[in-house]
Amino acid sequence: MPEFAIIRGDASPDEIAAIVAVLSARLESARAPDAGQTVRSEWSARSRLLRAPLQRGPGAWRADALPR
Repeated sequence: MPEFAIIRGDASPDEIAAIVAVLSARLESARAPDAGQTVRSEWSARSRLLRAPLQRGPGAWRADALPR
């Protein structure tokens, strides 16, 4: 199934290419972060400083040693 279809009229290949170029540019600008915002790495996230809660119960010592 095509991504989009021309319902009315007969568009030339040049017109279709122009539509695709405009939609692609709009999509890229929507994905790009704003100029005022900086992209932070997850390595510098403060949530990484928090540790997970300790396990309780039988076998807890083993569960705490395993990676999550």
